[in-house]
This record gives sequence, structure tokens and C-alpha cells, in this order.
Amino acid sequence: MKALQYPHIGAAPVLTDVPEPQPGPGEVLLKVTAAGACHSDIALMSMTADQIVFPLPLTLGHEGVGTVAALGEGATGVQVGDSVAVYGPWGCGVCRNCAQGKENYCLRATREGIFPPGLGMPGAMAEYMIVDDTRHLVPIGNLDPVTTAPLTDAGLTPYHAIKLSVPKLVAGSTAVVIGSGGLGHVAIQLLRAMTAAHVVALDVSEEKLELARSVGAHEALPSDAKAADRIRDLTRGEGAAVVLDFVGAPPTTAIAGKSVSVEGDITIVGIGGGSLPVGFGTLPYETTVCSPYWGSRVELEEVLQFAHQGVLDIHVQRFSLDEAPRAYELLHDGRINGRAVIAP
Repeated sequence: MKALQYPHIGAAPVLTDVPEPQPGPGEVLLKVTAAGACHSDIALMSMTADQIVFPLPLTLGHEGVGTVAALGEGATGVQVGDSVAVYGPWGCGVCRNCAQGKENYCLRATREGIFPPGLGMPGAMAEYMIVDDTRHLVPIGNLDPVTTAPLTDAGLTPYHAIKLSVPKLVAGSTAVVIGSGGLGHVAIQLLRAMTAAHVVALDVSEEKLELARSVGAHEALPSDAKAADRIRDLTRGEGAAVVLDFVGAPPTTAIAGKSVSVEGDITIVGIGGGSLPVGFGTLPYETTVCSPYWGSRVELEEVLQFAHQGVLDIHVQRFSLDEAPRAYELLHDGRINGRAVIAP
């Protein structure tokens, strides 16, 4: 079968032929119908040899949707032909966090060498993939696989981040979304659906600012040296109750720190290498800074319910598996508006 793989350190992803996998006990074989491309994949392919702790080559794709093609011995809970989304942050399944469905915060994954598909285990950018356990599958019913695949990360991750701050996003509050791309444009829609906040989007690209406006941002502003002052002006000098940074680079975390209000939340979701000093006098009083990771299995089900309700308008650029290397080139160059999705 065809698979898009990261072959070795420093290489570009390549389309190659690999054996079709067979499900072992408890496993599920999926015929992949859609797989999302993410900046996390770019980050993975930028790692040095000492940072890669799993074998290469690696089939990419941690946002996956597919049809159940076969069940391994003892696998129950789904049937052949079911259309399902893959919950990506696999855990041990038995620690106290996994017992709550929070496998994104599994306490044993690192030491037991458990990795997400596409980020250590073979992923969804192939004609078929193996899912280790049926608990990592969520039925999607009649949802479009192409627009649903991004919800497993680009939907789940902002949803989890927003839920952390919902009590602060009351009428009259302001939420700032930094980065209006794959995750950011979904975050804007979730903020509008879940809260009464005034939503301000920031980005360096006018095309992505236009996307932000089209999906519901009340304001869409350039992410530049004047951004924090503009946010202060919009909030009568108070600052934003919540700042969600989906870029996470040093310039954007700096904007976040200058934009937040007293008792505000800064949530750094992006993996651009930025950080914020936390200490008395460095940020407004009682500012909370956190950096969450993905979301829980239950939260993925909740995100999919939003999709069933027609709340989410996921902007995608569709590519075939043969075109997948080109999709990553465009993603690397910042030329994907929304989410790139590979449809084998």
C-alpha cells in the first residue's frame, strides 16, 4: 500500500510502498478516508537525531478518520464498515488519568514508549492504518471525513484550551486568538459557540485575517508590534480576559503577556518555542499561564457533537496521497489557509 513517510533525519516526506498491516489481538485495521497535516509534523521532521526516540521511517498523520476494515482477535465495540475518527494521544489506558479518559496526560506513556499515531507510531497518511485499541475510535456517523479529520487535533486542542477558561469568558469579556490558521480558525468558532466573549483574532497574514472574519471573529488585527496596544484600546485599557496563542513563538507570547488583563488567562498552545516569565511584577496580578496538550477522549466526542450540530465550518485544502509531499511544502511555507487534508 502507499504511505507518506518521514524516512530519515533531515529528509523531506516521501510517498513509498509498504506492506499492508494486519490487526493483532485487540487491534483495528482502518481503511483511511482522510488525514490532516499539522505543524506538529513539521516540528517532528525538524528534530535532531538525539531528539527522535522512535524508529524511522515513520508514516505521518496524527489526525485520522477511516472506515473499519477488519478487527483483530478480541476487538469489540466497533463493526466492519463503521466510519470513525481516531483519538490521537494514546496512553496506557490504566493510570489514573487514562481512567478518566485523559490519555493526553497519561502518566506512563513516556516511560513505556507509547506514542501517538504519526508522532511515533505509524499514522494515518496511508491507505490503511492500525489502531491499537477500540477505545481510541469515536464514531462519526454521516460527517464528512475530510472536514472531520482536523477535528481530532485542530478541533480537540482548541476546545480543551477554551474549556479551561470558560468561566472567565462572560458577557463583556474579550478573548484573543493569536494565529488564525488551522487551529485558530476553529478556536474562533468554538469561542462564539461556547461563550459570550468578544473575539479578537491576530495574524501576520491578511488572507488568514479574512478567514478569521469569515468564521466569526468580531475583530481581526495584524499581529505586529502595535497589536497589544490595539487590544488595550479595544478593552478600555483593561486587557483580554483570555489570550489563546496558537503560534507560541517568542513574538506572539510577548504580545500575549502585554495583552492580558488582571486575573486573566494566557494559554500557549503553539509550539513555536516561545515562553513567558512568571513572577511578581512580570505579568498583571494573578495571571495564569498554561500550556495544555491535546484533549481527552470525552472532549473529542463533544467536539464531534458540535460538528453534528452544524456549528463548525472547517476550511480545508484537499490533497490526494500522491500530492501529500506538496501539501507539506505549502504548510511549511505558511501557504495553507485552514487545514491541509490528505484523502487517500
